[in-house]
Parts: sequence; structure tokens; C-alpha cells
Amino acid sequence: MAAWFTRSSGLARCLFRRTTKMASPAIFGCGLGPLSSDPAMAAPVNGASSAGGCLRSVRHLGSAKSGERVSQVDDRCGDQVLDFPGGKVMFVPEMKFLPASPSERINCYRVLDYNGQTISGSSFPEVGKEVAVKIYSDMITLQVMDTIFYEAQRQGRISFYLTSNGEEAINVASAAALTMDDIVFPQYREPGVLLWRGFTLQEFANQCFGNKLDYGKGRQMPIHYGSNRLNYYTVSSPIATQIPHAVGAAYSLKMDGKKACTITYFGDGGTSEGDFHAALNFAAVLEVPVIFFCRNNGWAISTPTTEQFRSDGAVVRGQAYGIDSIRIDGNDALAVYSAVHAAREMAIQECKPIFIEALTYRAGHHSTSDDSTKYRSTDEIEHWRTARDPVSRFRKWVERNGWWSDAAEEEHRGNTRKELLQAIQVAERAEKPPLSELFTDVYDQVPSNLYEQEKLLRETIKKHPAEYPSDVPV
Repeated sequence: MAAWFTRSSGLARCLFRRTTKMASPAIFGCGLGPLSSDPAMAAPVNGASSAGGCLRSVRHLGSAKSGERVSQVDDRCGDQVLDFPGGKVMFVPEMKFLPASPSERINCYRVLDYNGQTISGSSFPEVGKEVAVKIYSDMITLQVMDTIFYEAQRQGRISFYLTSNGEEAINVASAAALTMDDIVFPQYREPGVLLWRGFTLQEFANQCFGNKLDYGKGRQMPIHYGSNRLNYYTVSSPIATQIPHAVGAAYSLKMDGKKACTITYFGDGGTSEGDFHAALNFAAVLEVPVIFFCRNNGWAISTPTTEQFRSDGAVVRGQAYGIDSIRIDGNDALAVYSAVHAAREMAIQECKPIFIEALTYRAGHHSTSDDSTKYRSTDEIEHWRTARDPVSRFRKWVERNGWWSDAAEEEHRGNTRKELLQAIQVAERAEKPPLSELFTDVYDQVPSNLYEQEKLLRETIKKHPAEYPSDVPV
């Protein structure tokens, strides 16, 4: 190993002397002035030092892409620099470990304070009346929808439900910053993205009730929405499985030269899954246009973030994989909109992944199968539900601009509730998908084993008709 290193160091010095005579200053000097063809005459640059007869000048650090020319290192003492794949690495005599975490936590970007006023010096793209009003009205619609569907589940009319209480800004404001060409890979707490894109209340109801108008044909649990028309991939229950899919789709967009990106949503618990880490590394290495959006709402069901990881939240995990990252106030609609708007532009124009960690709070139970008061205090929940509510905060800003009023609020909430109750009645009365749909849409040609399973199921129903739902056509 030592012999190889000595030879390679000598070869590097020889090549350096030859190439600097031919290369232009613009290539090797990086705008810092010409390099002398004689290493002995080279001046220290960027903090390079001369000691013990060893002069070294490191002009470029970082990874080099295929085909790029890497800045040269003038090094009389080859044992001071390691020419390692990815960039030059300096040797130091001091043994120093990287700290487990920085002394200060990474800052959080926000635009609106808790009173709905813009913070002095905050930067954000202009948001006009039409967009602002739609963001706010969709946030209200999401609130009403969550309340009524939750009640429907408690009445036994649907089997399961999950709300987005406290995370309405993340849902709607992020969607507002995207275009319809951008592909969404959700987890299960992003129905507001679908709502923004035009998914109707009737379509939401059809899915939750699993009738024949449901695009999933009743084969998914409630709230597992999906829409080909709206570029919204169907929700899948397992945690983090959608994250690698988003990266793969982004790679496809890159290969096709499309001016679009993918975005994938996941919670803080999802960052502990292997799929998350594989996806981030995949995206960073292949440089694909994907936005990783982490909803850090403090709880992975009953597991708090303090027991989830020791790092400074999730944002540092993006940075660790070489991805531009930002932490934002997830309860600030303008901050969410601004960050996603900028992230989308960077992802597409620079063709690279972006990581966003949104600090928010799940104000409701994890799902209808959960009682969150068993693991967190009611005072904590109430504080976030009132003092830090993203909907009321954004309303104050919209009202201050003269774009909303109490009358508009009352009218919108009333109309939404009426429309949703009607949609539920229609969805309940609609016929269920027939039994045969259990065996379709997987294979182009249905294999023999599925034919046998369907035959066996029909025979079982004939033997035990009372055990089979009467509203499902055989």
C-alpha cells in the first residue's frame, strides 16, 4: 500500500507539471488567477499553507462527475493529501471525532407568526388573492371532511378513518406550489393534495365506502385514495414503501427530459425505515428531481421523536446523504408554499433531490384505532389545536388582506357540510363491486390458480350464505 501511494504521488506531481503548462487558467484556476507551471512558484490559495518545505494548494473539494476535469493539487509532500474517489481529502495530525450533533439546532424557516402577521425580513414569493383564498377554503373543506368522516366511522358506517387535523397547511399549501405534471407519492395523511387537484367530495366518499364507483373497486381500506387522472399514486399502508417509488419515477422523468418532479410525503417514523435511507442515497447519487417531504409531527403513532432518533430531527438526514435540505414551520401555510415552490424549481432546473422537514403536530388521534390521550396529555393536544392551529393562523393573514370574512367562512363551511352529507348518502346507496373484481387488475391473463380460488370462494358462499355480505353481488 505504501509503495503504491508513493508511486501515485510521484505520478500525480509529474502529471500536474505537464498539464498546467497546457491548461488554461479558467479550467484549473477556478477564477482565482493563473497557476504557475513551476509548483515552487505557486502561491497558497484557499487557506493552503507552506510548512517544512511542503506547499499544497487545494482548489477544489467535492465529488467530480464523469467527464469533468478536477482541479489540481500542488503537493510536494504527497502524504498530506489523499486523492480519494469523490475529492481530495486533507490529512491532519490531530485526532478529532465529528460531534454526535451540532451545538445548535438547525433553524426553522417561517413567514407568519402565530398572529398571522408576516415576520419582518421574511422572504417568500407573492401569493395572490385567488391562490390564497383557494388554499384557505380547501383547508376548511379538509377540516369539515375529516370531522364528518370521523363521525361516520364512529357510527359504524365505514370501517376506518384517519384525519389530518393540525396538518392542513402541509396538505394544501404544498399542493398549491406544485403543477399537475408533478407526480405525488403520498403516505396516508395527504388527502388535501388530492382536494387541491380536483378530487371531489363524492370521490372521497366513494373510496371510503368502497362502492363500485371507487377507483380501487373496494379492495383498499378507507382513506387509501388514488387517482391516475390527478397523478396521485394510491396510498399503501406499509410505512415508507412509496419513497423509493418516488425516486424511480423521478429518474424516469429525468430520462424522458420532462420538466416535472415527483414529491413523496412521509412521517418522522418513516425515516427509521430502510426504504427511506435507500431512496435518499439513490436520489442523491443519480441526481433525480424529487422532493422528500417529511411531516415531523412529533409522534410515530405512540412513539415520540425523542425515542425515534437522536439526531436533530430529520433534516440532517437529508444533508448526510448530500441532499440540499431545509426545515420549515409546517403550521405556516406561506412557509410551506414558499419552500415547496423553491424546492420544485431547484429540483427541476438543477435536476437534483431536495429534502424538506416540516415541523408540525398531529392534533388528532393517529387513526380511529388509536386513543392518543393514553400517551400524551390533553393539555399538549389542546395547546397545539388552538394556539398553533395552522388554519386560524392563515385565516388571519387572508382576512388582513381583505380577502375573507365571517360571512364567507360561514357560507363555505355550511355548503361543504351539506355537499359532503349528500355525497355520503349517495356512496352508501351505491352498489358494491361484484365478487369477480377480487381477482382482476393484477394479471393481464388471469392465471389458473386464481380461477380455482374464485371457484372455491363461490362454493363456500353457497354453503354458508348467511356469512356473506348481502350487499355484495355474487
